[in-house]
Amino acid sequence: MTMKHTVLLGTAAVAALALAGAAQAQDFTPKTAGMWVVDARLTAVAPDESGDILTAGGVDTGLDVGLSDSYVPTLGITYFVTDNWAVDVTLGTSEHDVTAEGPGPDTKVHHTWVVPPVVTVQYHFQPDQRFSPYLGAGINAMIFYGGDDKNGFTVDIDNGVGWALQAGADYALEGPWTMNVDVKKVFFSTDASINGGALRSSIDVDPWVVSLGVGRRF
Repeated sequence: MTMKHTVLLGTAAVAALALAGAAQAQDFTPKTAGMWVVDARLTAVAPDESGDILTAGGVDTGLDVGLSDSYVPTLGITYFVTDNWAVDVTLGTSEHDVTAEGPGPDTKVHHTWVVPPVVTVQYHFQPDQRFSPYLGAGINAMIFYGGDDKNGFTVDIDNGVGWALQAGADYALEGPWTMNVDVKKVFFSTDASINGGALRSSIDVDPWVVSLGVGRRF
């Protein structure tokens, strides 16, 4: 994720929590064992990609793989096993352009959608407080679909499984309502075959997933 994107999203998150604090709600629902929380979020998926494009014989072409950012709605579903420990599932789908980047102009070679569900186990530090931060870790899957080849190239990207780290915070509003800021670093590597294997690349996708949302506790 670029520094500009990080600053903008961080500023938006701080402003949202400031507005929530200004509301000065008199009562809220604390987090407890057996509770479900559903968050509707606006999410930035920003790959931190790296990957050389090689020939079938392993010769470096001097080109690198590029992946575009995506801004999408996502859904977070959290279940509290105890007051502090919870299991969280993040659901959504994002779209990305795949480019070949080199000394000359970048060339778009593929457009793809991906379903990247993330499942984490979280520890919530202050479940009975209005401001409640948490940390989490877990696994993710990357399932590519709806691929559209560009500029005469054919591209096949392998599905796979990776892992994720998570940090975030909830700010309780009045009653069961809450605001959520969530940041994940996903670690995922895959292989891509270009033009039937004439070119290939091993890609570290490793996206930042930054979300701001509103949720309800049940």
